[in-house]
Amino acid sequence: MDLFTSLLNLLLHIDKTMLQFIENYGVWIYVLLVAIIFAETGLVFMPFLPGDSLLFVAGAICAMGKMDIYLLIALLTTAAIVGDAVNYAVGRWFGATLIERTNLVNPKHLAYTQGFYDRYGGQTVIIARFIPFARTLAPFVAGFAKYDPKKFVFFNVTGALIWVVSLTVAGYWFGNLPFVRDNLTLVILFIIFLSILPGIIAFLRAKFSK
Repeated sequence: MDLFTSLLNLLLHIDKTMLQFIENYGVWIYVLLVAIIFAETGLVFMPFLPGDSLLFVAGAICAMGKMDIYLLIALLTTAAIVGDAVNYAVGRWFGATLIERTNLVNPKHLAYTQGFYDRYGGQTVIIARFIPFARTLAPFVAGFAKYDPKKFVFFNVTGALIWVVSLTVAGYWFGNLPFVRDNLTLVILFIIFLSILPGIIAFLRAKFSK
């Protein structure tokens, strides 16, 4: 319960956490954000890390002059690309072992992500960038299914660019508007809701189709 509370507190007050980190450690904030984005996209057992909300808030903090938006986009896009590439390689070479012999991969999340592949093919790598848990599992499933590496690279790079640029720029443009700044917790909750909405829709469709 304490872990859940800590994660929830981090998600809802990520702006304060990041500002405090910048105040204490300065430019090391870039290293921290790169590590988080890489871990969420590259490590199949860490799908719970903040992604969408972190990018939005990071963009808003750039608008305050605390970070450089261009450097941030370059670093986080690279981290997202490398993360997916590592995850793909792990799925391709060690996927069967991880699924059969460990509890690192949640079977429900795996089946959920596989459903996206069945429906959208390689475009899932792009779509999943905006969906928690699927974002972490999509490259792993692609590797496990031996999806064409060249096509994966294309979807990986395209998805990373769209994901990082859209959310950081949105945060940069809107994050410091008085309404957004004064209600940032609600905005973060809204972003999280939009992220999980496809999963809710898929669940309801499956339930009612039965």
